[in-house]
Amino acid sequence: MARQMRLQQLKDITGNFSKEQELGRGGFGVVYKAILKNGVSVAVKRLEVNPGIQDKQFKNEVNHLLGLKHQNIVQLLGYCDERQERLIYDEYQRKYICAEVQEKLLCYEYMPEGSLDGIIFDQSCGLEWCDCYAIIKGICKGLCYLHEECQRKPIIHLDLKPSNILLDDNLVPKIADFGLSRLFGEEQTRTCTTMVIGSIGYMAPEYYSEGEISSKSDVYSFGILILEILTGEKNQRSHVDPSGQRYISTVRNKWSRISKIMSQSSSLDADGCQQVVRCFKIGLNCVDLDPRRRPLASQIINMLPWECKKNEGMPSELVPKSSDGSCTSSAVTNHVSCMIPQSLNPNPRICSFH
Repeated sequence: MARQMRLQQLKDITGNFSKEQELGRGGFGVVYKAILKNGVSVAVKRLEVNPGIQDKQFKNEVNHLLGLKHQNIVQLLGYCDERQERLIYDEYQRKYICAEVQEKLLCYEYMPEGSLDGIIFDQSCGLEWCDCYAIIKGICKGLCYLHEECQRKPIIHLDLKPSNILLDDNLVPKIADFGLSRLFGEEQTRTCTTMVIGSIGYMAPEYYSEGEISSKSDVYSFGILILEILTGEKNQRSHVDPSGQRYISTVRNKWSRISKIMSQSSSLDADGCQQVVRCFKIGLNCVDLDPRRRPLASQIINMLPWECKKNEGMPSELVPKSSDGSCTSSAVTNHVSCMIPQSLNPNPRICSFH
């Protein structure tokens, strides 16, 4: 497929951007499902009209994104940048007018299982722990690639949340919408910005209040995401709590319910107990108010060295157990007390597993 696509081609495969083919709307534009002539399904994102985006800036950024390849990021396949007449809403005149605009569109690989928020908060999905663990680890690998392995310069997402994590038909997580804040906001390589782009409930405190940008901003959002995956409970977003501190506190105060996981998840054996505890600790470390105390994505990967397979896990000697050798609530709780600083007062429910 040609990397630069014609506007007419994208109109044809999206039914002229029909409502019936719409997959969703976000802060940067509308996404449509489409099928190429070769039968491959794709997702076409029609970006919001933004006169501030220069053509050269757009093409430079897109060419950079086209070169990024990793199993845990959504692959950009092509783009379009053409002028056409289009109805746009004029806020000054308070009416729609016909104007010539620069249409900018991005064509991505299609993710058949949709977004993560459509699964972890749906009680009918019944995700098992191995699925949860693989999703957490996959997101972290994608984040590490963006932060530490990109050839030209690191990419800081600034809007990491469940709806920006898409899943393929094997439930492999892929980070979406990365790199777009460079176009719609300040350069991500700057240490400070006056224009905050992100979602309420997932923004790092220093980013929301001071405009400070670093990879640790994404790590904070990832921490919220981990806690949501573990608990199955959604962070109720509020403008008075843009960093989700109330949610974090609530999760900590439910630790006494950990025994509920044992009875609800058929896949949570002794090995799973250790992985749950480790992920919970990582989640809390990621949402530390001091960005210097948050781990890097590469450090988190090193904290999760085990591959989780159904009915298989880590070496049994690494798992916290009771005197009779079983993995119990008290054994896990005692193990956690050694892993998490007492100042955190951990007491959350870890996984509902629906």
